[in-house]
Amino acid sequence: MTFAALPNPPYYAVIFTARLAEDADGYAEMAARMEELARTMPGYLGIESARNEDGFGITVSYWQSEEAIANWKQNAEHLVAQHTGRAKWYEDYKLNIAKVERAYEMKK
Repeated sequence: MTFAALPNPPYYAVIFTARLAEDADGYAEMAARMEELARTMPGYLGIESARNEDGFGITVSYWQSEEAIANWKQNAEHLVAQHTGRAKWYEDYKLNIAKVERAYEMKK
């Protein structure tokens, strides 16, 4: 995975932290589909994600506005994924939304 190519701030970050349940059949396919679908949404800027061998992961998606985030949350296919995640795939999760006002990076 590479870093998301982002514009200069301000923009928003949706930080989704989750621990997968033991039965995560179908999760990888749905996660890939959600990433593909998010890329088509107005206001989507990029995504960065990591997961360890114990199933603990963090995904940060970046958006132009709070309105874009709200529209993504209400997307019909995303609603199905949210419901399935709560019912089957996640042991627990938390979600934070933050406004990015400054950003720094180092490239070699």
